[in-house]
Amino acid sequence: MWISDVTLVLPDRVVKHASLRIEDGKIAEVVERPVPEGMTGPDLTVYPGFIDMHGDMIELELEPRARVDFPMEVALASLDARLAAAGVTTAYAAVSFSRGARDGERRSYTHTSQVIRQLHAMRDTCRVDHKIHARFDITFDNAVGVLEQLLDDGQVDLVSLMDHTPGQGQYRNLEVHVKNKAAHHGISETEARQMVANAIAVRSRPQEILMGNIRAVSRMCAEHGVSLASHDDDTVSKAHLMADMGAKIAEFPVTLEAAQAAVAKGLMTAMGAPNAMRGQSYSGNLSARDLHAAGLLHILASDYHPGAMLAAVHALAPSDPNGLPGAVRLASSNPARALGLVDRGELTVGKRADLFVTDGRGRVAVTLCAGEVVYNNGTLDVTVSRSPVFA
Repeated sequence: MWISDVTLVLPDRVVKHASLRIEDGKIAEVVERPVPEGMTGPDLTVYPGFIDMHGDMIELELEPRARVDFPMEVALASLDARLAAAGVTTAYAAVSFSRGARDGERRSYTHTSQVIRQLHAMRDTCRVDHKIHARFDITFDNAVGVLEQLLDDGQVDLVSLMDHTPGQGQYRNLEVHVKNKAAHHGISETEARQMVANAIAVRSRPQEILMGNIRAVSRMCAEHGVSLASHDDDTVSKAHLMADMGAKIAEFPVTLEAAQAAVAKGLMTAMGAPNAMRGQSYSGNLSARDLHAAGLLHILASDYHPGAMLAAVHALAPSDPNGLPGAVRLASSNPARALGLVDRGELTVGKRADLFVTDGRGRVAVTLCAGEVVYNNGTLDVTVSRSPVFA
C-alpha cells in the first residue's frame, strides 16, 4: 500500500510531495516524489507513531468515579480507541503500587497486580501495542514480592520508582500541595493541611527500609532485563542515587538541577506532554519547556492526556534546534531508544509501519499500527489503491 504525495516527517528532515510504501506491516520504501497510486489528499502529513512510556489513563478508565468500578473489557477498549485517535501506536499503561491504599482498592498491591495480569492477557485484542509500566512506591514494602512475581511471569515491561510522600519529590512545595488538595476535594485548606499531615505520617518509613526496597526492585529489573526509571527526582543526590541503582530514564524531574545531574549520569529525561503543551507544571514544578530550552529534554509522555502529545510536539517544534523532526523524536525515536524498541519509532525502511496521518487542520485523520488501520476519522478513504479520494 502506498501513501502518496504527502509531507513526511523523517528522522532528520521534513520532505514534501513524498511517498511511503507499506508491505507486510513494515515500511518497505520511502521516495521523495509522488507516485500514481495509493492514499493521498491535500495537505496531509505523515508522522511516526507516538510511543507513550507513561500514561495514567487506564486507572481512570477503570474507576471513572470514586468507588465506581468498570470491567477491564470496557475500560481498555475505551482507552485503546483514545490512544489510536491521538496517534499513539505503542502505549505503556502506568499502574501503581501505592502505600495507603486498602486491599482491593485502586493502587493496592492486590488490585494493581490483578489489573496488570488482565492488561497483559488482553493486549492482543487491542488496536495499538499496549505494554505495562509498573509504578512502584518505595514506601510500600508489601508490594516487593508481588512485583517480583509479575516480573518472573513476564507481565511487566517497565518499572519506575516513586515516593509520593508530601514534602519532597513532586510534592516538595507543601503549600502548593495543600492548595491543590483543597481544590481537588472541595474542602478547606485547614482540612487539606490535616489530610497532608496524615499522609506524611502514614507514608514515612525508615531510610534503611526505603533503600532496601530500592535495591530489591533494581536487582529484579536487572535480572529480568526490564528498564528502570526514576520518578520526580528533586535533588542532585537523588538523581545520582537512581543512576547508581541502574535507572535509564528520569521521569518528570522536579528541578533543573536534578535533571542536569541525571543527564550527566547518562539518563534520558521524560516530561509530561500536558506540561509542555501548557508551558507549566500543574503542581508548580519544572516546566517541560524550560527543560527543552536547556537542551535536556529527551522524551514526551502523555501522563494523563494522550491528546496532548501532538499538541506538545507542535508547541516545542518552533524552538527545537532540529525543528519539527527534533520535536517529533521526543515522542517517537527517543522513547524507542530508551525502552529498547529497535523495530519502531521512525519513518525509515524496515521499521514497523506504525504511523499516523494528519489533515490540513493538524487533526489525526488515520492511524496505522504494524500496517493495519486502527483509526480513521472518516475523511480519508483508506480502501482505495488507485485514483484515491479525499473527502
